[in-house]
Amino acid sequence: MHNALMDEDDLIIAVEQMVRYVRQSARTGGLSTAAASTLARLSREGPQRLTELARAEGVSQPNMTQLVTRLERAGLARRTADASDGRGVLVAVTPTGLEVLAARRAERSRALRRLMEDMTGPERQATTTALLALARVINNRPHTPEEDRA
Repeated sequence: MHNALMDEDDLIIAVEQMVRYVRQSARTGGLSTAAASTLARLSREGPQRLTELARAEGVSQPNMTQLVTRLERAGLARRTADASDGRGVLVAVTPTGLEVLAARRAERSRALRRLMEDMTGPERQATTTALLALARVINNRPHTPEEDRA
């Protein structure tokens, strides 16, 4: 049992180190993690109401409002009227925001490639297989990460 816990701890530490390394490699736009995550969500899922966006990103609505205001000032996001509800406002990523996201993804890709260049062929293959399997499982999960904390 003790070895299993050590292996789990080692795995979590390794994942945290990899995520930190790859995340810190994305410098374009000078975005915070929250700003980059919000723009990426808008890019993937399309325009959303502030309340939906705040809930999805796990922040308060006032914090999301401030973040969206900063993204708007930087020209990375915009607010538009919700056609289905005249009182509602949708937040959307701008073409400039999409360019910043693409540049950040390229930076992260280069960082991951540099890490993998230092691996043996079998290590590269095992890492690729494992990361793709994790992504598949995450994408197919019927619940949110918050439920895993319970």
